[in-house]
Amino acid sequence: MRTTYVSAIALMAAAGIATPANAQDAAEVQAQLQEMRAQMQAMAAKIDSLESQLAAANAKADTAAQTSTTALAAAEAAKSDTKVSWKGAPQFEGKGFTFKPRGRMQYDIGYLGAPDGYVNDATGFGSELRRAYLGFEGTIPGGFGYRAEINVADQKLEVTDLYVTYEAGKSVKLTLGQQKPFWGLEELTSDLFPSFTERAALNTAFGYERKVGLTAAVTQGDVIAQAGVFTDNIDDLTDDGNSELTYSGRLVFAPKLGDSQLHLGANVNMRDINADKGVNYRVRPFIHTPDVRFIATGNMTVDKELGYGLEAGYINGPFHVAGETHWQKASRIGFDDPTFFGSYAEVGYFLTKGDTRGYKNGTFDRIKPANGVDKGGIGAIQVNLRYDYLDLNDAGIVGGKQDGYEASLIWTPTDYMRFIVNYGRMNYTDAVALPNGDRSYGVDAFGARAQIDF
Repeated sequence: MRTTYVSAIALMAAAGIATPANAQDAAEVQAQLQEMRAQMQAMAAKIDSLESQLAAANAKADTAAQTSTTALAAAEAAKSDTKVSWKGAPQFEGKGFTFKPRGRMQYDIGYLGAPDGYVNDATGFGSELRRAYLGFEGTIPGGFGYRAEINVADQKLEVTDLYVTYEAGKSVKLTLGQQKPFWGLEELTSDLFPSFTERAALNTAFGYERKVGLTAAVTQGDVIAQAGVFTDNIDDLTDDGNSELTYSGRLVFAPKLGDSQLHLGANVNMRDINADKGVNYRVRPFIHTPDVRFIATGNMTVDKELGYGLEAGYINGPFHVAGETHWQKASRIGFDDPTFFGSYAEVGYFLTKGDTRGYKNGTFDRIKPANGVDKGGIGAIQVNLRYDYLDLNDAGIVGGKQDGYEASLIWTPTDYMRFIVNYGRMNYTDAVALPNGDRSYGVDAFGARAQIDF
């Protein structure tokens, strides 16, 4: 292209000087020709330079395009390899693994009205950070899962859940680590979802707590069978001579009856302490803020425990009922063996349209407002009533009896927030004696909770 262009210029130049060359001498014409050749050579060199610059620019553009394509491909590959979904908190998924942070915070206030003549700093107003859990959970390829969680509410680290799971089949799940034995319906229901700020008295009086163990759960249709063997709580495993074993089992029948959910269950727990340990069955007055007990067995030397109970529940739209009974037999060396008893019955109703109590895998579950505040609604509003009975009198042990009459109002503005206000009238017989000797009296307990979880 450049040669053709130069030749054309030369021909034009020759034609341009042909006529005047006849009138000039040969030297002048020769000088003009040399000057024109020099100009054409300079022009050719400029064209070569421009062509080189163009080639370099094209090469740079090709490199940039290739780099951009590679970067986009890498970004697309990374995007397809790691996914983030929202399940109350961000859940990360990639290469068969999942990871999700979890936690909860519950702040409580309470007021305990003391009976006449009773003086104790625990009465009156109180407040506390009831729970502050932090942890994470997820799955591992091959059917494995895990959860780790600690409670930092009491200015110390307390391990709550710490276990691994294995899906041995579509209907079989194994769990190894710190977890709850199969105490019953309300105790196995998360503390995020009860109908009151505290569970019924039977769940706290008989020393229910998490323990380290191996469990298996089998689900076949409407039937759930659970069994496990446990040592002690993880915080107590380093104690010398700690060799206790607990055997726990539970059977649940949970059919769907149209739009309704039925729950029927039974549980049994046998604890072989393998040592003479002091056991004191006792309970707080409905709320947790006052560190006081009006009924208690006192310290007993016990080497074995046998607990067994029945469970029932029913959900139909905004309405639910639930109840449990539990017997706790304590084996004492050289004394009669007492059997204590606890039970409760509750009923609840949602005042807001479209709301119902959640249920999953044999326990009550999260309430999801049909018209949450995040959707422009007012959330779910629920009222509950409960009768809470506990009898700690038997075989010469006079620990006292409780008749509790309790009511609560719960506002759930979104799936992951909750506010509770509740009141309990606790009537006691054979309780801790007042200064005037009276052992039958009543107390009033008010409680409230603000809760958030993820």
